[in-house]
Amino acid sequence: MDQRFPEHIKNGILRIKTKKDVFETFRIIKEKGLHTVCSSSRCPNLNLCFSNKTATFLLLGDKCTRQCPFCNIGFEEKPPVDQLEPEKIAYAVKSLKLNHTVITMVTRDDLDDGGAALVAQTVRSIRQATNCRTIEVLTSDFKGNKDSITKVLDSGIDIFGHNLETVERLYSVIRPGSSYKMSLNILKEVKEIKPAIMTKSGIMVGFGERKKEVFQAIDDLANSSIDFITIGQYLRPSVSNTEVKEYLPLDTFLEYRKYAGRIGIKHIVSAPLVRSSFGAEKFYNKVNHDRGI
Repeated sequence: MDQRFPEHIKNGILRIKTKKDVFETFRIIKEKGLHTVCSSSRCPNLNLCFSNKTATFLLLGDKCTRQCPFCNIGFEEKPPVDQLEPEKIAYAVKSLKLNHTVITMVTRDDLDDGGAALVAQTVRSIRQATNCRTIEVLTSDFKGNKDSITKVLDSGIDIFGHNLETVERLYSVIRPGSSYKMSLNILKEVKEIKPAIMTKSGIMVGFGERKKEVFQAIDDLANSSIDFITIGQYLRPSVSNTEVKEYLPLDTFLEYRKYAGRIGIKHIVSAPLVRSSFGAEKFYNKVNHDRGI
């Protein structure tokens, strides 16, 4: 497909506040040799987030042990592990004066616990060293390992995120090595283990999925007692990644949002440039306002 963006995508690329704040965020991240999913995945919202001194920290390095064709993160069978990452990220959170921190991770199938212990230690380090009020994690599937999931849940998080990414029919193509049903079971399990922790998941559209398949994915997430859903347009990070099959019109994103509302999901953001961690603090605050907290 022609990779030129349609007007509603080009017009939606949000402008930064000041270059100074972008450079300052880059400086703090580079100073400690940290990684962000913003840079590694070539997120279209990077400059806006960095200009607001926010970033989604990427744990366990910048190489993944799986090769999902939609993702720009590089592959390595056994990437190194920096045991000082928790303290470094806590430093960055403190320097950026974050009230809401989002942490994600690469998939680490080479580690016995999938990297869960380091994720948990990072959360504890942020709690101990900063005044950050809320912490959100976006994890891998940990191969469905319940002990790994519990380690993260016991660390002091407020939101547990795990992205479905696509519809069931396309899973073997878009997320090889992963399981649609296992991802749903993880989200359901989190609610069973820790009902007070909010759960979050996102899907991308534009891979060639059908509307009825997106509706089914929303139904499946609802049946997993999800709290937050994000739906965004897939944008090809590079020519080596999966091709965009379709740029969806704005009306379709609105249709998905309305459908989710009709089946009882209260908290959904659906728009072309929506990403799972974009505007996470505002999203979380709105939910708490709606809940009277």
